Amino acid sequence: PEQQAVVLSVVPGEAKEGQASAGAHGACDAAAGGDGCGAGSSPEGPLGQGREQTGLETVLATPAEEPNSTDSTKAPKVNCEERNITGIDHFTLQILNVSQDLMEFLNPNSSDCTLVLFYTPWCRFSASLAPHFNSLPRAFPTLRFLALDASQHSSLSTRFGTVAVPNILLFQGAKPMARFNHTDRTLGTLKDFIFNQTGIEAKSDVAVTEADWEGPLPSVLTKGIDWLLLFSLLFLAGFVMYATIRTESIRWLIPGQEHEHQE
Repeated sequence: PEQQAVVLSVVPGEAKEGQASAGAHGACDAAAGGDGCGAGSSPEGPLGQGREQTGLETVLATPAEEPNSTDSTKAPKVNCEERNITGIDHFTLQILNVSQDLMEFLNPNSSDCTLVLFYTPWCRFSASLAPHFNSLPRAFPTLRFLALDASQHSSLSTRFGTVAVPNILLFQGAKPMARFNHTDRTLGTLKDFIFNQTGIEAKSDVAVTEADWEGPLPSVLTKGIDWLLLFSLLFLAGFVMYATIRTESIRWLIPGQEHEHQE
């Protein structure tokens, strides 16, 4: 009989006032400890209105009584070992030359992190990124920053899937962990990328200065010869000339081919 009174009290107009009052008291005691029972079971207004107020008070009180215990801070995706910066006064970007190999600067047995930039000196997107990337070592002194010319290190570009520049990869040891895919390449977006991946906060007083526009990564386009493109064009032109000479329709242009054709 008690369970029946509780069930009937949920349906408006199907239970008597005494049964509905008893059911309402049971629900409020279980949900809110009896604090809201007086307001829910008071005879001020119709029976359905009283039950509706009781239900609303129970729902609204739940978030306050059961706070969310989940930590809102996200765990870093890459657990970087911050390097010891004791005695280091100048934090700058290191650019690899043609003879230097990236794997020599990455320790596979370590968990420290390095941000590597693949660029080309004639790419305008690389030039616009340069001053922002030059300022990153001062914002994150416990991390390492490297840059290399993708045209001079074609094997590394192929190994790490660099099909377009600029390409920024976050390494932990000698293993690439994340790639920067944001189209807005500024100091702010780079800071957010590093923080989201490693959990390391940047220094708030670091900004792009005039010295960052000067180097070490060049921010001015340099005109140079794309030897790979030139070689491809020469190879294509030679192949077309060879195929044209071997064509039957123009063999008469070559001396001696006419008599051979008549015989």
